[in-house]
Amino acid sequence: MIKKSFAFCFALLVCCLASLTASAQTAVQIKPGRDPKVAIDEEYTKKIREYTTETFFNSPLTDYLPASSKVSTPKAVLGDVAGAPGILPYSSEVYRYMRMLERESPRVKVYSIGKTEEGREMIAVAVSSEANIAKIEENRARLQKLADPRVINLNDDEAEKIIADTVPVYYITGTIHSPETGSPTALMELAYRLAVDESPYIKQIRDNLVTLITPIVEVDGRDRQVDVYKWHLANPGKNWPGMIYWGKYVAHDNNRDAMSLSLQLTRNVLNTFIGWKAQVLHDLHESVPYLYDNTVGDQPYNAWIDPILADEWHLIGWYNVGEMTKFGMPGVFTHGNFDTWSPSYLMFIAASHNGISRLYETFGNGGADTVERTLSPSEYSRTWYKQNPPLPKAKWSQRNNNNYQQTGLLISLAHFATNGKYFLRNFYTKSKNSILKPKTAGPAAYVFPGDDPRPGGQAELLRLLQMQGCEVHRATAEFTVTMPAKKKPMRPAAVETRASGDGNGDGGNGNGGQEKKETSTRAFPAGSYIVRMDQPYSRIADMMLDLQYWAPNDPQRNIYDDTAWTFGELGNAQVVRVMDVKALDAPMEKVSGEVKASGDVNGGGSVFLVNHNADNALVTLRYRFKDAQFEAAEEPFEAAGTKFNRGSFVIRGVKENDLNRAAAELGLKIYATGNMPSVKTHPIKAARVAIMHTWLSAQDEGWWRLEFDRYKVPYDYISTQDVAKNGALNAKYDVIIFAPVGRSNPHQIVSGMPMFGNPLPWRKTELTPNLGGTDETDDMRPGLDWSGVQNLQNFARRGGLLITASDTTNFAATFGFAPGVSIASSQRLRVTGSVLRSKMVDAASPVAYGYNDKLAIFCANGPIFNLSNTVGGRGGRRSPAEGSERFTGRGAPDDPDTPQNRPPAELPEEANAEAWEATPLTDEQLRNGVFVIPPPARPRVILRYADARELLVSGLLEAGNEIAQHAAVIDVPYEQGHVLLFSNNPFWRAETQGSYFLVFNAILNFDNLNVGRKLAEK
Repeated sequence: MIKKSFAFCFALLVCCLASLTASAQTAVQIKPGRDPKVAIDEEYTKKIREYTTETFFNSPLTDYLPASSKVSTPKAVLGDVAGAPGILPYSSEVYRYMRMLERESPRVKVYSIGKTEEGREMIAVAVSSEANIAKIEENRARLQKLADPRVINLNDDEAEKIIADTVPVYYITGTIHSPETGSPTALMELAYRLAVDESPYIKQIRDNLVTLITPIVEVDGRDRQVDVYKWHLANPGKNWPGMIYWGKYVAHDNNRDAMSLSLQLTRNVLNTFIGWKAQVLHDLHESVPYLYDNTVGDQPYNAWIDPILADEWHLIGWYNVGEMTKFGMPGVFTHGNFDTWSPSYLMFIAASHNGISRLYETFGNGGADTVERTLSPSEYSRTWYKQNPPLPKAKWSQRNNNNYQQTGLLISLAHFATNGKYFLRNFYTKSKNSILKPKTAGPAAYVFPGDDPRPGGQAELLRLLQMQGCEVHRATAEFTVTMPAKKKPMRPAAVETRASGDGNGDGGNGNGGQEKKETSTRAFPAGSYIVRMDQPYSRIADMMLDLQYWAPNDPQRNIYDDTAWTFGELGNAQVVRVMDVKALDAPMEKVSGEVKASGDVNGGGSVFLVNHNADNALVTLRYRFKDAQFEAAEEPFEAAGTKFNRGSFVIRGVKENDLNRAAAELGLKIYATGNMPSVKTHPIKAARVAIMHTWLSAQDEGWWRLEFDRYKVPYDYISTQDVAKNGALNAKYDVIIFAPVGRSNPHQIVSGMPMFGNPLPWRKTELTPNLGGTDETDDMRPGLDWSGVQNLQNFARRGGLLITASDTTNFAATFGFAPGVSIASSQRLRVTGSVLRSKMVDAASPVAYGYNDKLAIFCANGPIFNLSNTVGGRGGRRSPAEGSERFTGRGAPDDPDTPQNRPPAELPEEANAEAWEATPLTDEQLRNGVFVIPPPARPRVILRYADARELLVSGLLEAGNEIAQHAAVIDVPYEQGHVLLFSNNPFWRAETQGSYFLVFNAILNFDNLNVGRKLAEK
């Protein structure tokens, strides 16, 4: 393994050097640094040097500041230089300075690019020469032609003429991660340098490049972080509260939204990048000493990128490191062990839209204190890609960090400006390659069948692709394509390669399409949607809709993030990957507006029927008419000439006009009739919901809140501390959701943080005006406490529903909320953010309403459930060790043993059970069944994981037999109430819309979850 890894790294280095030698690029010829003719701001320059803790933590590019009689320095707003100790500006201060630059310099223009969830502004600052700024829209129009070469009929000669007159756009973003605090001041000073400095090195950047800067991406979190830092300064010697909330919903994972586009900040950056037709998106982070240029990255590379991009990463990354190393700056490196597989990072917006993605990790202190930092051996040790590593110990300042950020950026900008035509040519070629995709690598298209039973989910996914800049067409007549025939699985614990959704894919087997295959044909009805691959942004559609496969023996063992994200599968939408280029000749027309499922009310009468197909709009409908009478059918039925699934809505007490408007808006087909259908029903109420969070982390539950808000499901947001104080939870709530916490130790949920030291407040005050709001506490440290455990148990006992998922199921099992359910420790199982197949066990459960068999679910080493019919039982089979079918003795493996000196005895039939079932009780256990769970109180399995050979849909699965066939979703009766356990995470990064309604079903049917249950005889 080590030799293989080294060989790979060496090969990368050789390829990189070869590329540098053979490329059409030019090294920057102008000497970096100040021109002696350029006046400097003496006072500012003196402060730069004072706050830099060692001379080698600076460079000739940042050890001075040019003077200007017309343009203000950052000191005008900050009161000191950028990177000064004790100073972190709020977003309003950063913006005030950027707009000051705009007023004072014709080389700067500020654009408002949107708002955050909490209404704060995001901006982009363009800096270039006066001439470039004056003609910025003309330049953008030329870039548009390079971004979409169809406009010029893919004419290379015409492209060369456009390139000759065009300057590229280099987009820099800062502070998406709120505790990484240095970028705003670095970017304030960078903008000033680019606008003012007349040194040749800077001037050639300004003349040949448009630098676009968003100084703060996570604006809500920035202002909160500044509050926390000010609290720290006002309370010296005390521990300060951690950043429990960054944005309104999520913290660190705001940098995992580049595909789902569920956060405003992501949409604003995407729209800016593709609106400007930028060539680079360079995102600034601060968690690695002293500058890790993540541009090169480690294996495996994303399988859908243009190979040109991989070359660009190496060209740019190694050049950047080489130039900074020449300055004598320690701790600058690239490559590292950060895999470049997932396209969910903000920077990957560029990679998936024909640009160049880049990321820096510099070294921040989580504030503006100057402190001594001691590194670990893994950080300061020399490796082949880190020949001048960081120091084991150093006094580190925010100014040092700003020096590294600006130096790296200026080198990158100068390199890009010098080679602007080269990179524009690559930009055009990558765009052209995306359009030629059907004729080269394929596929030709992705087809969304017009007869998908979930048109709302289908439309949601198509709208997301439209937000990504993809064009969507719709077939005007039936069409037929040639499809490879399905084949048998080629690897254990995996499904055959298949299209997301319904299993009719291109049949590719990962061998580059070289194997000769038999074919079949498939017809798609009129109204089917087609995402053509002969368009500029085909690459992002292919990334999102295709299957992923991460080999268990891949040499990359430090997997950084999820290995799968197949959106059709996770969205429970049918998506078919089509290689046949004739699909592009099908009669179709481009969808001009947003894709929407059609919806209306048909028929007449005061009883309205809605088929339950697990479209998420159904829950919106229920809460929109919360006072109306809604009932759920307990069996399938036919009415109004239509077949309805189990769980379908029967609605009364709503005006037809109101319902018609809702149907049109939500894309729901509603049928009016004069009579109640002849099927057993039960009421479905607009349940009173609370989402409970801890003060340890609000990261993962934020994805649940985001989607509840999007589908307009009202809820109270409560903390474990609130629950600890409230012994009457049922008076306020019918359902409490305890979403994943991100803590594997359930005891920490109860105990909270250590109670050493001082209280940690999270509250809006005059000193901290941006804290609170989402939730508040005088002290973040206390947890649920044992009183909270008891209050939650009483809530369920008295008829409430407690919903848990992933790690919080461990909490439920540990503290007695789930009698008969235990969690087994995995041995070799690896499920690193993968898509797995489930199988329906109990379709009559209200939790399963609207679903068919084989739902794809997201799993990240989810708990392995075992069931027992006794309290305290560990579940599983009563058998010898794994791999043995009998105990040691006489005979063959399937013969009975024979004790000597007595007649053979008749052996009792051994009780057997499937992996998702509890072993049947024996007569011995029933003799005195103190610990026997009565049949009505036993866990009810709704979904299980598929068999091992069918389990993997997408991503990484190793030793899948450990979780195969085990229960995935369990409903546990708890006296009058219920506890619902999810081994999967049904709400994850706005990627898993297909599993949302498992939760919504439980909420709507919270007081009727026993419907359809079949009880054991004993």
